[in-house]
Amino acid sequence: MGRRVEKPRNVRAVFTRLIAYLRPHTALIALVIALVIAATGLALLGPYLVGVAIDRFIARGDQPGLLRVTALLFLTYTLGWLAQYAQSYTVVALTQRVLRALRRDVFAHLQTLSLRFFDQRPTGELMSRLTNDIDAINRVLSQSIVELSASLLTLVGTVIVVLLLNVWLAAAALLVVPLMLVFTLRMGRGTRRGFQQVQANLGRLNGVIEETISGLRVVQAFRRERAALAEFERANFAVRDTTIHAQMLMTLLRPMLMVFSNLAIVFITGLGGWLALRDAVSVGVIATFVLYARRFYEPLLTLADLYNSIQSALAGAERVFDLLDQSPQVADLPDAVALPPLQGQVVFDHVDFGYAPDAPVLKGVSLTAAPGQMVALVGPTGAGKTTIVNLLSRFYDVDQGAILLDGCDIRQVRQDDLRRQLGIVLQDTFLFADTVLENIRYGRLDATDEECMAAARLANADTFIQHLPEGYQTSLAERASTLSQGQRQLLAIARAVLADPRILILDEATSSVDTRTEVHIQEALLKLMQGRTSFVIAHRLSTIRNADQVLVIDDGRIIERGTHDTLLAKQGFYYRLYMSQFARAEAMPHGTTPVTEAPGSP
Repeated sequence: MGRRVEKPRNVRAVFTRLIAYLRPHTALIALVIALVIAATGLALLGPYLVGVAIDRFIARGDQPGLLRVTALLFLTYTLGWLAQYAQSYTVVALTQRVLRALRRDVFAHLQTLSLRFFDQRPTGELMSRLTNDIDAINRVLSQSIVELSASLLTLVGTVIVVLLLNVWLAAAALLVVPLMLVFTLRMGRGTRRGFQQVQANLGRLNGVIEETISGLRVVQAFRRERAALAEFERANFAVRDTTIHAQMLMTLLRPMLMVFSNLAIVFITGLGGWLALRDAVSVGVIATFVLYARRFYEPLLTLADLYNSIQSALAGAERVFDLLDQSPQVADLPDAVALPPLQGQVVFDHVDFGYAPDAPVLKGVSLTAAPGQMVALVGPTGAGKTTIVNLLSRFYDVDQGAILLDGCDIRQVRQDDLRRQLGIVLQDTFLFADTVLENIRYGRLDATDEECMAAARLANADTFIQHLPEGYQTSLAERASTLSQGQRQLLAIARAVLADPRILILDEATSSVDTRTEVHIQEALLKLMQGRTSFVIAHRLSTIRNADQVLVIDDGRIIERGTHDTLLAKQGFYYRLYMSQFARAEAMPHGTTPVTEAPGSP
C-alpha cells in the first residue's frame, strides 16, 4: 500500500511494449483467457442454479430434483475453484517468464551503457528499476490484468443475466453505480496524493538508511550514533504519519462502497418484495438478484482497488522501458574493425575533453608513448590524470582530437578488442563476493586454475593466499572487506597478470598502503610492466624514478615533460612537488608512511 501512485505518460506505448514481451507466450495467454472465461462463467452460473432450486424444487417439495441441482451446484463451484487455481498457476508461470526476459534485457543493456550514464544516475535508482519497478510490472501481469479481465467479464455477464431476468430489478441494482463511480474517482485523487507523499518520504528514509550503513565506520568514529538515530527517527515518523493518512483514505473507500452496494440490495429486496406480492416475480428470482448483486458490486470494488495499482504499475513499466531506451554514448561504429595484437605505441593528438559541456578537463593534450615505455602522470588533484587513462580505456570519447594505438584511432576499433589488450589496476580495487581463485580468473575467464595460481605467484600474492582459511577457495565477503588494502591490490595485480595486456594502466595502485607492503606491490608491478607500455598515475617517488617519461599535468594541460632527473634540474612545477612531498617522504624513518600530504600532491 505504501507506494507512490503515478500515472504513466503514454499508456498505449507501455502496453504495446509489454505485449511484445508477451507475444512469444501466446499459448499460455490463450490458456489464461480460456480459464478466466470458464471461471467467470461458472461463478455466474451458481446464483442462477440457486434461483432454480428455490422456484422449481424447494417450492414444490421436489427432493430428488433438489438433490440433483445441489449436486450440480457443488460441481459448478468445484470446477470454478479448479479453474481459478489453474488460472493463477498459469498466470504465475507466464508472468515469471516475461519478467525473466525483461530483467535479462535490462541487465544486459546496462552492461552496454557508458560510464557517463552511470555518473549521472544514483546506483539506488538503477537498482530500484530492476527491483521495485519490475515488481510493479509483476503486479500488472500476475494480478491486475487477470483481476481486471475477470471483473469486467463478471460485470458484463451479470448485467446481461439480470436484464434477462427482470428489467425493473436490474434498474434497482444499477441505480447506485453512478454514485459509486463518482465517489471512487474523488477518493482516488486523494489517495493518489497521499501515496505520492508516502513514497517521497520512503525515498528519504531509504536514503538515510543507505547513507548511514555505508558510512557506519565514520558514524562510529565520530560518535554520531545519536545524531544518525535522530535523523532516522525524523524520516521514520514522516513515513508513519503520511502512511496513516493515506491508508485511512484507502480503507475508507471499500466500506463506503459497501454501503452503496448494501443500499442497492435494500432497493432490490424492497422492489422485489413489492413485485412478488403482485405475482410479478418469484421468490427465487429475488434471491437470484440478491446473489447477483453481490457478484456485481464485488468487481466494482475490485476495479476501485485496482485503479491506483494499475496506474502505478504502468508508470513503473514506463521507467523500465525508459532505461532500455537509453543509448550508449560510447558505441562501436557500424564499420568498427578488429584490433590486431598491439606493439604498444600510444599517441594523444591534441585531445580536448570535458565530463560536462562548457567544463573542459583536458585542453589540447598531446603525448607519445613508445612500445614498452613507462609513462608517469603527476599533478594536483583534479588536474586530469585519471581522465587521460579513462579516455585511453575508451570509457569516454574525446571531444576533440584523437587517441591512436599503433597508428589506429581507438574510435575505429571494437571496444572488446581494445579492452582485451588493456590491463587496469586501480587504487580502489573491486573484488567480488566469490572465491579468491574466481576473482583472479576475472582477468581471463577461460584461464585454468593452474594459470590463475601462477599469476598469483608472479604478483607476490601466493604467500598470503596460502595463509587464508581455505587458500584459493576462500570466499571473500562483499568488496573483500576481510582483506587488507595491500592484499586486495596484490589480487588486482594477479588479475592483470592473468589478462596479459599489451598496455598497462596503474591508477595510484600503491597510494593506500604502508611502505613495507608497497615494496611487495612494487616488485609485482615491475614484473607486470616488463615489455609492456605502462601509464602510471604516480603517488610515490619510487614509481616515478623508474619512468621513461614523467608528464606533469595542471589544469588539464601537460606543462612539463621529461625524466625524473631532467625535471628536477629544471626546478619548475615538478621540482616544487618533489620538494613538498617526495623529499619529505624520503626524509622519514624507514618503514613509515607520511600521515598527511602537502597541497597539490600528485
